[in-house]
Amino acid sequence: MTTKGNVYVIDDDEAMRDSLHFLLDSSGYSVRLFESAQSFLDALPGLVFGCVVSDVRMPGLDGIELLKRIKAQGSPFPILIMTGHGDVPLAVEAMKLGAVDFLEKPFEDDRLIAMIDVAIRQAEPVAKNEAIAQDIAARVASLSPRERQVMEGLIAGLSNKLIAREYDISPRTIEVYRANVMTKMQANSLSELVRLAMRAGMLGD
Repeated sequence: MTTKGNVYVIDDDEAMRDSLHFLLDSSGYSVRLFESAQSFLDALPGLVFGCVVSDVRMPGLDGIELLKRIKAQGSPFPILIMTGHGDVPLAVEAMKLGAVDFLEKPFEDDRLIAMIDVAIRQAEPVAKNEAIAQDIAARVASLSPRERQVMEGLIAGLSNKLIAREYDISPRTIEVYRANVMTKMQANSLSELVRLAMRAGMLGD
């Protein structure tokens, strides 16, 4: 069964967690609850992309501190902040730190659902691009120094013979390196290799 996305709820109030779980679960989301910002941060490296819904006032790490930590980690997760009545200055602070939006409690269920939908839709392409960029960077990092030189030669448009001459090795050896480069970069053609190199920032504008 496909869900509409993942939502991570952070609130120290158990009743609030339960009611949000019921609402989001029945709206088709996959929901995970956290009773503190710290427990969420501890779990964050292993979490798949989703929308974070956090209370702003919590014992220990509050919502503002949570935003600072998530921002410092460069996480692409969109964050919605729930605030109590009269906490607008805190909510504005949260927006400055990267929260997508804020809701004042008590709020209408439909409004929260609509905000989560928008947050996930807007942040998902960025998160996907981020994941692809990291994957390509990891492929480049797996190349040996010599393989990287050969890749740079290939994307500069040099033939095997010219690359061989530049590094004073046989064209046959270059062919082996070239095959390794294509395998490690998961490229099926030279044009695909060039595209990957562009994504990895190996080609100057």
